[in-house]
Amino acid sequence: MEPAPHKYQRKTDLLAAARDAMETEARAILSASRRLNNSVVIAADLILSVTGKLGHAKVIFTGIGKSGYIARKLAATFQSTGTPAVFLHPSEAAHGDLGLCQPGDPVVMISKSGTTSELMRLVHFFRDQGSPLIGILGNPSSTLAGEMDVVMDASVQREADPEGFAPTASATVALAVGHALSVALITARGFTADDFARLHAGGQLGRNLRVRVESVMHSGPEVAWATPSDSLKQVVIDMSVHSLGAACVVSPERNLLGIITDGDLRRALQEHDDIRTLTAADVMTKSPVTIEPDALVHDALSLMEDRPSQISVLPVVDADERCLGLIRLHDIYQTGAKQD
Repeated sequence: MEPAPHKYQRKTDLLAAARDAMETEARAILSASRRLNNSVVIAADLILSVTGKLGHAKVIFTGIGKSGYIARKLAATFQSTGTPAVFLHPSEAAHGDLGLCQPGDPVVMISKSGTTSELMRLVHFFRDQGSPLIGILGNPSSTLAGEMDVVMDASVQREADPEGFAPTASATVALAVGHALSVALITARGFTADDFARLHAGGQLGRNLRVRVESVMHSGPEVAWATPSDSLKQVVIDMSVHSLGAACVVSPERNLLGIITDGDLRRALQEHDDIRTLTAADVMTKSPVTIEPDALVHDALSLMEDRPSQISVLPVVDADERCLGLIRLHDIYQTGAKQD
């Protein structure tokens, strides 16, 4: 017996299905954001009041199945942004893992149906512990919702898969609602980039939030310098000697006038049959994006990558617009690799 033909026979059909899935999830998050109400403030206040009053208090996330994976991820997010948190597997809880729960620990229960029996069995224990109960629930009218001190609505109209049964949009919305709560706590605590860097000492992101541009930039004889009247041939030679992928075009006072990158050279070759008469001023990018030496590497990375057309090198200028050198995208990541 031959298998039934798949619903999507062509690659274009598969692409359309994939895009539809992402758009469905995006609409579900947008809908959830519009339903978000004072529950997020109440939940944040519950967590802040307990974790601020009891030095040992932490947020306990729990859920089972796909909701359990979301709970694990949210626990990690809370930890990394200044709110102590752990994940409790609801099935293992009754076999000794409840020992990690201290009186007063706020509990966040995540469930799509709001009828998860493993979670229902934990409610009385947490009540006896004096723990505030917060629900991120796909059914705000469920049995579990009735046991919560506050419910955050994570319901969805439909899942993102073609048949509408796989926990796709519902899992994404639960995660987004949890992120909304974490951001509310970040805001309330005044959690800063310095705090984030302190908690991420071993990662690239943490390093980017600690290291300054001046620590990794190239300056002086390391850089190819040019004046507007320099021939393009001379600029190419200097860029070959100083292999940073760019040359800084400056005035006699070292004020930045423009930058010439490998891309500018390619465009010059495409647009001119004879480049022998061209000068630096003819091909340079005027008023390029720049960065100051005391800026964080994180800021330089954002300037290079968070734009429609990414760039791989930035001129470094001081407050008087004098060019001090260059920083490359490669320098940022290489710095992290050397420190690992």
